[in-house]
Amino acid sequence: MNPRKRFAPLAAGALLVLMGLLAAGAAWRESVTYDEVVNVGAGVSYWQRLDMRLSEEHPPLARVIAAFPLILRGVRADYSNIAWTVSDRLFPVYAGQLYFGELVLKHWNNPRTTLALARLPMLVLTLLLGCMVYLYSRTIGGPWGALLSTTVYAATPLFLGNGALVVTDVPVAAFSVLTLFTAASLWRSPGSTRGVLFGLSLAGALLAKFSAIFLVVALAVFVLSLWLRPLRESPPNAQAPRFRATLLGVLFALAVAWTFYLVFSWNQSTSVLCDLNSGPIVRRLLMPPWLYLRGLFLLVLSLSRPTYLLGHSYPQGVWFYFPVLLWLKSPLGFLGLLIVGTTAVFWYGAGTIPVTAQAHWRVLWIAMVVFVAVCLSSTLDIGFRHFSVPLVLLILMLAPLPRMVANLRLSAPKAARTLAIVIVVCAAQCLVTALAAYPFYLTYANAFGSFWPHYELFNDSNLDWDQSLPEVERFVKQHGIKSIGIDHYGYTDAAASVPQSHNWNCESPVAEAGQWVAVSANLITQERNCRWLLQYPYETLGGGSMYLVRLPKTILPRKAVQAGFMTTSAGGDARELFIDFIRDPAVVERSAVDADHTLAQWSAQLLRNRPWLQRQVPRWLRDCALIGK
Repeated sequence: MNPRKRFAPLAAGALLVLMGLLAAGAAWRESVTYDEVVNVGAGVSYWQRLDMRLSEEHPPLARVIAAFPLILRGVRADYSNIAWTVSDRLFPVYAGQLYFGELVLKHWNNPRTTLALARLPMLVLTLLLGCMVYLYSRTIGGPWGALLSTTVYAATPLFLGNGALVVTDVPVAAFSVLTLFTAASLWRSPGSTRGVLFGLSLAGALLAKFSAIFLVVALAVFVLSLWLRPLRESPPNAQAPRFRATLLGVLFALAVAWTFYLVFSWNQSTSVLCDLNSGPIVRRLLMPPWLYLRGLFLLVLSLSRPTYLLGHSYPQGVWFYFPVLLWLKSPLGFLGLLIVGTTAVFWYGAGTIPVTAQAHWRVLWIAMVVFVAVCLSSTLDIGFRHFSVPLVLLILMLAPLPRMVANLRLSAPKAARTLAIVIVVCAAQCLVTALAAYPFYLTYANAFGSFWPHYELFNDSNLDWDQSLPEVERFVKQHGIKSIGIDHYGYTDAAASVPQSHNWNCESPVAEAGQWVAVSANLITQERNCRWLLQYPYETLGGGSMYLVRLPKTILPRKAVQAGFMTTSAGGDARELFIDFIRDPAVVERSAVDADHTLAQWSAQLLRNRPWLQRQVPRWLRDCALIGK
């Protein structure tokens, strides 16, 4: 092989190795994040019990993958614990799954080893996505285009920070890219092997996250576009086999997804389908579509949440949320490449895309438009991580740039040389950002975000996801602090990571006068009003995700709030209730009884607002029991 041709794949491989080291190192320094508590426990139960009662609002594939090394290692879980037994009811499971995950991660097994093993497959999947980025971009942009896209991907803070976490955002991006590539390859050259690969890829995406349903929309638009405007390489009489192969691939994907759900729900009770008056075999066969649709239904009910952006709170998501975060949380080099790439595409169009890659390019930009439209219309704006699919598609669309520069040399060599320098500088800046931001990728903001504290810019998993508790522990040890109050952003027991800590509420601070306290950056202006703490000397930890303050000996009393973040209806701290679950398991059962009453009230309100659910909701939500029993 020509040494120049060998350089691109070797350099891309080295970049992915660097990415793996950076992502692994960052994850090793972080405590379990908010969603991982549920995801790890649910994945373990799927394998050990073949029962998917936990966390139905997300498909199971990412949890199953993450839990696989734990199963091989012999992870322990007590299924006689009330956290599991109470979770067979729809509403109590929201508390039970948190409790069960906490026990699996921190009490029944070694916390550090368990979390590391669960994150390992996620890291591998992130690197495989990097390989897929190289392969896809090489198809549409040649080896130098592949190297450019791989460089940007390997240096993107979103993938470095979230890639090793046990969440669904990077897995759905990986399977989405694979689905688009195999769909285009199937269309270009229909065949049984390509059909199977396409079906498996689409099934993986559908099993990774419910938002992958929009992949089907993108594929439908892609097929329609090919019918209205066929590719140059595709003769008119060859369209029918391609349509047929694509349809068979989709049907195969649905069959794979059905089988996956059937296997991992094999021991789950089918009593929820008892009103069908059918036998156990029929109910068992209907459980996979029922579980998928019920999970989708539960997700839809929670799609609208308050959000925070640039110092303002909003009652629900806003259309400019992801564009603003793209501007603030992307390396400046990537933003520069997007500007250069957009200009070049408008100037050259798709003229530099090889004829053999026209299908790959078309399905890529169609999917990008579909997913960007979905993100802009979303009312659930709680993290830039939800932009993972459009982001990786944007990175792929940079691949034709080097070939455009090469073509420009023939007509304007000076302009081509200048443009090539700009591209190299932008790519280098991305790499510098990846190194400079280590290990605090979750909280990363570029130079445009350096003019304000991060807690004024964005919210939730963009800032603090409970990942910085080890940073607090290091600070406590370095300063010899014997007791510290923590107002953290999560339900879990912070004492598992910081033994010297106890729960604390910044809005009731008198008891901690003269002591050190740590508060989540999310609580300073967003979920609570902890801004008053910043009048005292403070230090930031975890890239700005946690603030440590030494309180004065005298603090004016503050009235405790009766509602807000982690506040119960009685004005108490919900985190204390969660810790009581561990100390006194009977609390779970009492909470379950209260949850049944709450469920009855919630169902009645739901029916008043949505009369068309009069028939379904009482059956779906009560699992064949009477509302209000």
